[in-house]
Amino acid sequence: MPDQQKEKHLNRLSRRAFLKGGTLFLAGSTLLPGRSLAAGDDKPKVRIGLVTDLHYADKDPWYNRYYRDTLTKLAAAAKDFAAIKPDFVIELGDLIDSGLSVDAEKGHLKRIAKELALLPGPHHYVLGNHCVDNLTKAEFLEIVGQKSSYYSFDINGCHFVVLDACFTSKRLPYGRKNSTWTDANIPSAEIDWLKADMQRTPNKTVVFLHQRLDVEPPYGVKNAPEIRKILSDSGKVLAVLQGHYHKGDLKEIDGIHYCTLKAMIEGRGLENNAYAIMDVLPGDAIRITGFGNQTSYKW
Repeated sequence: MPDQQKEKHLNRLSRRAFLKGGTLFLAGSTLLPGRSLAAGDDKPKVRIGLVTDLHYADKDPWYNRYYRDTLTKLAAAAKDFAAIKPDFVIELGDLIDSGLSVDAEKGHLKRIAKELALLPGPHHYVLGNHCVDNLTKAEFLEIVGQKSSYYSFDINGCHFVVLDACFTSKRLPYGRKNSTWTDANIPSAEIDWLKADMQRTPNKTVVFLHQRLDVEPPYGVKNAPEIRKILSDSGKVLAVLQGHYHKGDLKEIDGIHYCTLKAMIEGRGLENNAYAIMDVLPGDAIRITGFGNQTSYKW
């Protein structure tokens, strides 16, 4: 979609973002007048746009989940990201909610993937349990245009790892209603790949996945201690970014910060939005600037 058309589309979906004096403001944003995310010595080596648990679906609200509101919430994030210009955007899982059928879920995914395409830069998708409830992993990845559910890449001397914990205790990939959200595992083939990847990279690393590595089930990956040991033994991991637990959290284990972002889906309207910008700063500090209900952190 041409840039002019993107701008018109975003303005139609969200009219609460505006520019004043060269600084972007958004209802619920943590950006303040005169504040720049990249000012002075804090200019990042890599800047990342973060969204998680959008749970988009064309269906009525359930408890505190307003499925259709995701479209306007994401449009607001897109306007912020367009001004801030991250190097890439990563979605940390549960992009869609469960549908009544395979075709319904494909429809939800195609719609929200079209909206995500409006966000600037390359896009990366972490598999969440809702992403592959009815759908197979192959179906999800084909629609979003991603080759694999776990992989790594480098930008500006930083290493990034995307993990997939959507496997049952029998190490079967989620899909076609064969799983429960409390049964998340990382299989041996992916563990072997992770070990080799961490040994191979010389760079400081950030890890992304949906289910948590810092707690026990139901929200945690069942073999999380094994994965944490690989990460801590490497001496290279600066942070692990997660979703799944909608309230958000931050823990430090063996010198690694495990940051769970708040869900975009929770609450009605833009006043209940949640997303973030993450900066990898010189000296390997991490800064997370939260928007809406998302907490900001620096370590």
